[in-house]
Amino acid sequence: MPVIAPVPAARPARIPNQRDGAEDGVAAGTSVDHLTETYRAHYRSLLGLAALLLDDTASCEDVVQEAFIRVHSARKRVRDPEKTLAYLRQTVVNLSRSALRRRILGLKLLSKPMPDMASAEEGAYDQLERDSLIKAMKGLQRRQREVLVLRYFADMTEAQVAEALGISLGSVKAYGSRGIAALRLAMEAPA
Repeated sequence: MPVIAPVPAARPARIPNQRDGAEDGVAAGTSVDHLTETYRAHYRSLLGLAALLLDDTASCEDVVQEAFIRVHSARKRVRDPEKTLAYLRQTVVNLSRSALRRRILGLKLLSKPMPDMASAEEGAYDQLERDSLIKAMKGLQRRQREVLVLRYFADMTEAQVAEALGISLGSVKAYGSRGIAALRLAMEAPA
């Protein structure tokens, strides 16, 4: 969807100040008629301002429309008609910031997809295998168990295992080989 680029507009005709018919303390310049004229004169420039701050046309249009609605609701507070456009611009900027904040928060709170998980049967089978492996590991000699845990579960090299256990490199290889053979037998044996 294309983004509306700000169009450098020729200076709009100045909206005359009509303070004569003020009612209830509201200046005539902040009337609905004044806002309608401001809308006609400045809608495209406000849309261009929103386009600089946001990334899609629909959001820009929504922000500008909302800005006019809010200024209309608060027109009694804008007593000087010269400040109506400034008030509208500030409202467009603030609403654009809010829209961006909501998007960022939405992206942060988006649920992350769950990783591929095994079925219940596969999970149960994996748990049974883990249990039998732990049982078989407990049945090994202490040194064989230590070598296998450090070598394969802690991902250490044979030299690192030898240094950690204070034994020779040949002993690490021997304990590892015998431990794997014993595990293979224990895992293949019927329960």
